[in-house]
Amino acid sequence: MKRLFTTLALSALILPLLCSCNQECDLVAEGTKIIAHRGYWNCEGGAKNSIFALKKAQEIGAYGSEFDVYRTADGVMVVHHDATIKSNDGSKTFKIEETNYDEIKNITLSNGEKLPTVEQYLKQFKKSKCTRLVYELKGHSTPELETKAVEESVRLIKKYGLESRTIFISFSFHSCKEFHRLMPENEVQYLSGNLTPEEVHAAGIKGIDYQHFVFTLHPDYVQRAHDLGMTVNVWTVNDTRIFKQMINLGVDYVTTDKPDLFLITTNNAMIED
Repeated sequence: MKRLFTTLALSALILPLLCSCNQECDLVAEGTKIIAHRGYWNCEGGAKNSIFALKKAQEIGAYGSEFDVYRTADGVMVVHHDATIKSNDGSKTFKIEETNYDEIKNITLSNGEKLPTVEQYLKQFKKSKCTRLVYELKGHSTPELETKAVEESVRLIKKYGLESRTIFISFSFHSCKEFHRLMPENEVQYLSGNLTPEEVHAAGIKGIDYQHFVFTLHPDYVQRAHDLGMTVNVWTVNDTRIFKQMINLGVDYVTTDKPDLFLITTNNAMIED
């Protein structure tokens, strides 16, 4: 365990320097890759799903930065985790998919930033070539709304030329299938954890992104997914014991609220008791 902490600490110091010096990084790192959950927000000035958190994830050299997306009633894609959002004074609650963007655009996050749109997020993302987008489309109330949200998401990703740097994830199996339909070469990962790797693969979806307890209950899922040519992501790992367990299972990605702690591209040989 001492070696794990030592390696993590050194990586937190060294990897950002490597990333900042090499803006042409090829994004093909060996071993398990670290995804910053809602960006690197767990620091001074941070807020979940803020542009600041994305920028910090880029600065520390995270392999990917995950963020959550809803579509407003008038078709604007915004970065927010919950289906609803409160006004700044807390007196009103808006359901995002039923609200026009102008009604919520001035709502501020906990760090003072205004609610970001996906387009604003992508503009910051393009400033670094060393990070992948992990784009979570949240569930909407109907399949029709989800399809519209998928279509607008794909349009924006293509507008900014980010196809090769984007992983789509969703708890909605319908949305995952729609992403695969529109961008069949892209990596799509299903989040809900209620389907076997074989069932997900049969729909053409190339990855699973399950909560860590699913892999504790079904450790064979990792190898079964790999045997099908699928990728495996795990969320949300903030405990070093669970981190070690997931690394030893051979997952491809670990999504964490503590990317500064787990910022390391590793393999099983680096993880010791």
